[in-house]
Amino acid sequence: MSRAQAESVIKNIIRDIGEECAAKGQAASETLVAFMVKAVVLDPENGFNVDRTLTREDVRQLVELCVGKLTEEGSPALDTLKMQVYFDMNYTSRREFIQEHQRLLATRLGPVSRDIMDMQARTQADLEELYRRIISYMLLSSGVGSPNDVNTVREAAAALQSVFPQEELGTFLSLSSQDKEQQLAELTAVVTGIRIFNKFLNKGGEGIDDLPMLLNEALPELSGAMEDSLLQTRGLAWRYTALLEKLVGGQEPAGEKDQSPVLLRQALYNVRQHEALLKAILADVALCARQVETLQNDLESLEMAECVAHNSPNLCVKLTQSAVLQPHFTVLSQLWAGLQDEMVLLNVQEAVALGLQPFLLAQAQLFPPAQLDLLLEGSEVRSDEQRMAESAEERVNVQEVRGRQWLFPGTTGNFSKLPLQYRGMCGYSLAARDGLLLPGNPSIGVLRLQDKYYVFSSREAAEQFSSCPDDFTSRVAERARRCPELIQLLELHHQFTGTTPYSEVRGTLQVKAVCRCDSGTQTDTHLLETNLATTYQWNEWELRRQAIRLANLQSRVTHSTQTHLSHMRRDNDSQTYPPQDTACQTTRDGETNVPKPLVHMTRLRGRHEHPAVKTDLTRPVED
Repeated sequence: MSRAQAESVIKNIIRDIGEECAAKGQAASETLVAFMVKAVVLDPENGFNVDRTLTREDVRQLVELCVGKLTEEGSPALDTLKMQVYFDMNYTSRREFIQEHQRLLATRLGPVSRDIMDMQARTQADLEELYRRIISYMLLSSGVGSPNDVNTVREAAAALQSVFPQEELGTFLSLSSQDKEQQLAELTAVVTGIRIFNKFLNKGGEGIDDLPMLLNEALPELSGAMEDSLLQTRGLAWRYTALLEKLVGGQEPAGEKDQSPVLLRQALYNVRQHEALLKAILADVALCARQVETLQNDLESLEMAECVAHNSPNLCVKLTQSAVLQPHFTVLSQLWAGLQDEMVLLNVQEAVALGLQPFLLAQAQLFPPAQLDLLLEGSEVRSDEQRMAESAEERVNVQEVRGRQWLFPGTTGNFSKLPLQYRGMCGYSLAARDGLLLPGNPSIGVLRLQDKYYVFSSREAAEQFSSCPDDFTSRVAERARRCPELIQLLELHHQFTGTTPYSEVRGTLQVKAVCRCDSGTQTDTHLLETNLATTYQWNEWELRRQAIRLANLQSRVTHSTQTHLSHMRRDNDSQTYPPQDTACQTTRDGETNVPKPLVHMTRLRGRHEHPAVKTDLTRPVED
């Protein structure tokens, strides 16, 4: 059977199972049905051979088994599988959520942006319509206000008018599409920052929620509610563990003697899975709280915070219209967008955590608190912390268990970040104690085997497991085949082909242990004689240049003549002149500029009765 035919058969089987479940009133998603098909095929009790082509009878039997398991009433195992599928389909990391949120926002703004890019305004009415579309785009892109709210639109228009008057639309229309998109993004950031700034001043901010206050109220409330839920789930896990220890130890419970340990194990797996998922969500909530604190500190550190503190209207108007603070408005809008992302992410995490609650109903109905109290009468219920405290002083004796590598807290770097197998559960108790889940204590010693790290609940369990690890790991895998909910609970996807859920496909950083040990080595100095070719070239073009140069030398002729007498000789000639004292004298020309004589005579004409008068008009020498 070809690959395409096999995929077609599997799709038909999944479709038939889904239709039969729907006919019986049970809704089953394709992901859940596909996982159940793989789980049924992997279960050795069902007798399916994965290396053999399925016959028509095999397909009919497979469909019946899957439908029976998917429609089973009051099954904690089915609830656990549904919980795992629900979490894989609804939970996303911060990075993926932000990327998806930005993609959806770009898809929603695509038509509005294209209308602005393609619009050709020829009249004043067209320019006004373009201006209104730009304002609507800014409100939709920033998410701070609705474009249908008149007050919000009026406030956004005033903010846009202060940085981008309507008279500049002609320049905007002459830009290319890429430049238009860039200017739209810049204007959106500035206008959003101005509106948020006005909200801080109580001068505007229509339709803008007080995100810092809302986040400061929502984060402690959500963290407290989830921690309470986690505490209840862990309490149930401790009680189920104590009851199973009582059953495995051969003691009859004080209540019903025919109480099935299978249902107890399923209930334990159910609450342990819920605990693991809640821890993952709580870690994201804690990261969200740290990110919110960082964003709020950045908001307070902006230089415009001084204007908010003084609340000077005239100063604020000047600052708003000044180009100096426009980069600050852009940063303010970016910080506000980060707070918006954290708010949406927090709501998603809360919704995912609430969505896990329905998958705890089966075990809660099978084992109500009153019945559990009756079954646990006279038994000690120990928490995980108490179990670790009891075994804190135990440590594996490396001398007794030779041939194995053990890691301990004091001698191993990154010890707390080691990727522990079975999600930190004891592998020995899983295999030897009928699938009992007991938390491992890393202080006892972590067994490193083929780049995998195993922890154990006691020193005896560690020694027993290390004596024959292959047998115990195969028994754990066999247990997971019979209880498919353990595949994801214990993170055993690598042992079962095709069972990796979507959330585990993402690459994770595996932290390697840094081991420390005292060791000594001795080697001979320079075993081989070094031979470094200084003229070695690896560049092909350099080798070609050398070949061309050598080829050119074949057509060149050089001459050199040398004798024994002239070898290393050199003739030197020098000439000197005695010192001489000399003197010379030259003439010196001098000149002066004296006043020009000027005499004026009158009465030279006419009658001669009166004598002529002579007047000296020569300028004095001092002048």
